Amino acid sequence: MTVERVGVSFEPELLEKFDALIKAKGYTNRSEAIRDLVRKSIIESHIESGDEDVMGTLTIIYDHDVGDVTNQLQHFQHFHLSEIIATTHVHVEKHTCLEVVVVRGKSRSIMKLADHIRAIKGVKHGELVTTKSSV
Repeated sequence: MTVERVGVSFEPELLEKFDALIKAKGYTNRSEAIRDLVRKSIIESHIESGDEDVMGTLTIIYDHDVGDVTNQLQHFQHFHLSEIIATTHVHVEKHTCLEVVVVRGKSRSIMKLADHIRAIKGVKHGELVTTKSSV
């Protein structure tokens, strides 16, 4: 792979913080860290368009004793078989469960799916993380 050299200017304080970050993350040089940040920004921009094919996870925490949350989650997952690839269920505490839902589809559809699940009564928190297989 060929690369092109570009110059980047930083304020001294920002560069110091960036160097500390790349050291903590295990990067061997600034260039690879900057390339990763650029890739992430491009992917996020494409995902926000709504028309991109994405894969990801929706991690939710819920209280299985609140309302009909367990049945609603199961029903919703069965209704969205083309977008929900797999789920993993973990018992966290007596009444609290964690579920990781692996998703695939158009970004707009996946974001709507996540919003719907997070809105179910009993779901305490949900975090959607999506990515593309290519930049």
